[in-house]
Amino acid sequence: MKIKNSLTTNLIVVIAGFFIVATYAPTITWGGLGLQDHLLLINKAIFSDNQIHGVFAGEWYRVLTVVLTHASWLHMGSNMLVLFQLGNLVEHFYGRTRYALILILSAVAASFTSLWLDPVNQPSVGASGMIFGLFGVMLISGNKMGVDYRQVMGLLALNIVFSFVPGVDWHAHAGGFVGGLLVAAPLQAFPRRRRLPYGE
Repeated sequence: MKIKNSLTTNLIVVIAGFFIVATYAPTITWGGLGLQDHLLLINKAIFSDNQIHGVFAGEWYRVLTVVLTHASWLHMGSNMLVLFQLGNLVEHFYGRTRYALILILSAVAASFTSLWLDPVNQPSVGASGMIFGLFGVMLISGNKMGVDYRQVMGLLALNIVFSFVPGVDWHAHAGGFVGGLLVAAPLQAFPRRRRLPYGE
């Protein structure tokens, strides 16, 4: 697997691109709302166009598009760094298709946990719920990947600490983590037949 052509790298480019557009071209709107307002996760609320928006207003796509949104450069940069570190390892071990499934199900689990536990009109942004799913995968398959658990646990502990910073949606982190655990367990029972050397 060539890192520069990996799904992880392409996803990072896409997420960074959405963040740049939402940050530096906020006047790009459709339907009276900016890009961030169209993508963020929210149960149900009245937006600036005086219309009700949210997942339970029929905008189900938000459970996935939330990963394209971030609150700041620091938020986006730290998430993308962890995604790069963990994502390429998981992608190499499971293959692109299974890796994509892990990302999607982790993101969905994170989003619905957030929607269930957060206030109805509280917005949430970021890919960290999906990324926490990769930590769950590491706990299941880390030995077979040959990763150093001390490094992974250190990175996980640091991210858990950040989860309880005011304004951070730790419910999404918990949901994504459990989602990663649940999807990785059955997937590793069916290993890929052949893996190219990592980075190739």
